[in-house]
Amino acid sequence: MSNALDVQVGGAHYKDKKIQPVEYIHANGLGFLEGCIVKRITRWRDKNGLEDLLKIKHEVDLLIDLEGLAPPPPPVALTKSRR
Repeated sequence: MSNALDVQVGGAHYKDKKIQPVEYIHANGLGFLEGCIVKRITRWRDKNGLEDLLKIKHEVDLLIDLEGLAPPPPPVALTKSRR
């Protein structure tokens, strides 16, 4: 019986990795967006290049928003009042 990790449909961009992204994602209980980020950062040089990096940026922004981690607004600059 073959192991599902021995098969990759649609390319070979994970086959030469020491650990496949799905193994890492599963072992660490990562959520959907975190898993997408891991798989894209693992393959970007071998598959979609800049497109994968831009998707990662978007997924990080989504994760920040969905987790309610948006940074606070910048402080208001204080200026001297003229009298």
